[in-house]
Amino acid sequence: MTHTRHLRMATAALVGIALIAALVWALLPAPVLVDLVAARRAPMQVIVSAEGIARIRETWTVTAPVTGNVMRSPVQVGDEVVARETVVALIEPAEPAFLDARARRLAEAAVAEAQAAIHVAEANLVRAETELSHLEAEVERYRKLSERGTLPATTLLDAQQAVASAKALRDAAQADLELKRATQQRMEAQLSGPEVPIVDAPPAQCCTELKAPRSGVVLNVTDLNARLVQAGSPLVTVGDPADLEIRVDLLSSDAVGVVRGTGAFIDRWGGEGVLEAEVRQVEPSAFTRVSALGIEEQRVPLVLDVLTPLEERKGLGDQYRVFVNLVTWEEEDVLQVPQSALFRSAGEWALFVEEEGHAALRQVEVGRMTGEWAQILSGLSAGERVVAYPGSAIKTGTRLEPRNLDEDQGQDMEGA
Repeated sequence: MTHTRHLRMATAALVGIALIAALVWALLPAPVLVDLVAARRAPMQVIVSAEGIARIRETWTVTAPVTGNVMRSPVQVGDEVVARETVVALIEPAEPAFLDARARRLAEAAVAEAQAAIHVAEANLVRAETELSHLEAEVERYRKLSERGTLPATTLLDAQQAVASAKALRDAAQADLELKRATQQRMEAQLSGPEVPIVDAPPAQCCTELKAPRSGVVLNVTDLNARLVQAGSPLVTVGDPADLEIRVDLLSSDAVGVVRGTGAFIDRWGGEGVLEAEVRQVEPSAFTRVSALGIEEQRVPLVLDVLTPLEERKGLGDQYRVFVNLVTWEEEDVLQVPQSALFRSAGEWALFVEEEGHAALRQVEVGRMTGEWAQILSGLSAGERVVAYPGSAIKTGTRLEPRNLDEDQGQDMEGA
């Protein structure tokens, strides 16, 4: 009896203990399902991305050397041209301008005025020649008298000086007559509109030929049709599509870390593969541009050289849009965690570390960041598992239950 009673008491005690343990377990908070990722050491790059425009490095614009009528363009956009051989434009003399009734009357009056001036100049020339003849005769007579000794030598010298002055007046009258005749010709030219001479045109041709300044293709023709152009007007633009560069207008805050020689890669350019490029020039001053949201932005122009051979970037042409990724910083061995694991606590960066199945708050020092990962400078060791997406339910001491295998999650984060 005593043994049986002791057995019943022990059984009851065990049942009570089990009931108490079950009650305690039921009252404990349930573990929180989380994604745990191990801190890793791996290469890291800081990349600044922006849209850019591909453009031909050097373009040559052919302009009209003289005012005239440019004939219909012998070339079209896309035509291949050879330097100093292919004719890209033809210019013929311009037709004289039409004269309205008032302008014609003014031109006719100017011609009549020029004719009257010629008559006056002719009369002045006749008078100067007559005066010269008279003085020359006087000098001859004075010379004979001087030889006989009946005339002072000073009188002969005065007469000779008067002859010299008369010759000068005769020459001036002759020059004035030629000037008046030239003026008459100019006035008559304005009235009648004679043919305009051709500049540097071969004798057997009617037009001035303009040839391509360099080999390449025609990028732009100002107008295919014949028309009147002024000297200096652009006609045709020529360039070499193989000689491309990339222009990027980068935010000034991002451009601070970009220097000459910074590497870059270009994707989303329309073709297969990724193109390699290198920064050739960073302009020293920025400009203001208003974004689509109406925000004023300071942009810095960058110019990049395309390093990928032409055979691997076929189809990329002038003024094509591309997407440029600039590598502003990179290291081969960097301790890093997902950015999603970080949050601010007491003004410092912090994260939750898994310690024996529970969450532990850990403050860390953060360095550079990429789109997915953040560099950890101190406060964490490689291999420690952190909560990738901490929520409000996680606090210090919270029980954690992994939702994933650590290795799979690490691979997923790396692939992202």
